[in-house]
Amino acid sequence: MEIDLIQISNNNKSAAVAFMSYSNMENMLKPSFFNTTDNDTVKTMMSTVVSATLPKTSDTQLTKPVNFTMKHIVETDPNGTLSCVYWNNTEWVVDGCYLVQTNSTHTVCSCVHLSTFALIMQTMNNTPRINLCISLLLAHLIFLLTQSYLNYIQPLEMLCAVLAGVLHFLFLSAFVWMLIEAVLLFISVKNLTKIRSKQKEVLGWKCLIIIGYVIPLVVVGVSVGLFPGGYGSKCWIKMDRDFIWSFVGPVCVILAVNVIIFIGIILTLRSALAGLNSDHSHIKQTILVFKILVQSAILGCPWILGFFTDRSPVLEMVFLFLNSQQGTFIFLVYCVLNQE
Repeated sequence: MEIDLIQISNNNKSAAVAFMSYSNMENMLKPSFFNTTDNDTVKTMMSTVVSATLPKTSDTQLTKPVNFTMKHIVETDPNGTLSCVYWNNTEWVVDGCYLVQTNSTHTVCSCVHLSTFALIMQTMNNTPRINLCISLLLAHLIFLLTQSYLNYIQPLEMLCAVLAGVLHFLFLSAFVWMLIEAVLLFISVKNLTKIRSKQKEVLGWKCLIIIGYVIPLVVVGVSVGLFPGGYGSKCWIKMDRDFIWSFVGPVCVILAVNVIIFIGIILTLRSALAGLNSDHSHIKQTILVFKILVQSAILGCPWILGFFTDRSPVLEMVFLFLNSQQGTFIFLVYCVLNQE
């Protein structure tokens, strides 16, 4: 810790500082108590919890900020965001503290007051994307295998119906995860310009798992209950008695919401794109625009073309290309071109 005791002693005739480091305090003052606008992040304690105080000093006003050099207790994530925080009664906050410099092992924090301090890293929570990939992988894999061996499977009516029900569940689950991803992306974009906030974190990963799989399971369960014989035609949903709406209905609702959310994301980012500094190259701006457009495919918006493919072979080709490459687009945006 670097502190100007000479200047402080000018007002108090003498000055002393107590600097304490706590063992395992992070188990009580958890990093999850750091409330930020980034609702889709995992928070990790990067340092031991330390405290600094001026004992027997009547005037505790600091003449200049105090610097703390924190040693990292875990390995840093290159894509993570570090925050210098202090404990404020019930939560970690950043008011009056900022990061000066950092490397792979240490970080220097500067604060305008003394308190209990720590270093917290935020990394993105990939729960929606991982589960979207899992749902898409299983759905496409089972669909391809079922259709490849349809001549052998279709005579086994019970097996065919079960596979159709599983496909119904997996594709619905994929669309629900697209909706979750859209909502979380919109929240992140909406809060881009906010430096700090008291906003509480929304749904954790356990709640997301429940939403992503229970809702499709309920839809499939209700569908089976209302139309017991609704599955089986080519090991997919039968078209009679409007049973197909047990799939098309939820998909239409999700697509409509995702399109609205995507338009909101575009409008929100418009001002950010217009206000980019001159040091942002044309190539970087082009990549950002490309990622925004590709994001529409990740959110499932091109599935809307499926309602118009009967009359246009060209639209059918575009539909097949965009939706078959959804996994490729996820890889491009969140792996190859990943800069949050």
